Amino acid sequence: MDGMNHGHLPGTNGMPTIPHRPAMMTNHMTFFWDTRAEILFSGWPGTRTGMYAVALVFVFALCLLIEWLSHSRLPVPAKRGFAAGVLQSLLHVLRMGLAYLAMLALMSFNVGVFLAALAGHAVGFLAFAKSEEARPPPYAGKATADLPPMSC
Repeated sequence: MDGMNHGHLPGTNGMPTIPHRPAMMTNHMTFFWDTRAEILFSGWPGTRTGMYAVALVFVFALCLLIEWLSHSRLPVPAKRGFAAGVLQSLLHVLRMGLAYLAMLALMSFNVGVFLAALAGHAVGFLAFAKSEEARPPPYAGKATADLPPMSC
């Protein structure tokens, strides 16, 4: 050996020492069901059950909004040109950003968050995709929504 310690202490069988870390939430790598979770932000919702319920409502509303953006006809300029293309691109970026935010919330591996996301997508699809059936058929290849369908 070169005579340097490299973080090894005598009597530790050559194992490196781990500095003391403050108490923090555990990062789960499997599904778990508990109100003590970390969703999206460090320390949020924390250990209070009420804030956990707020987090679930937030995830539900987030997924509902994603479905609304995916199935809605938003006002776009009548003249299809650069401005309409920019507006459509911005709406697409908004929808994808919200979808990635929902995915990051799901990466908490909390079963409650998972069920809230599924419920938000289900209710959103039921509410907004069903309204497309009442519309007249598209004319000359016109799309029924302003944004292309999401692909995963």
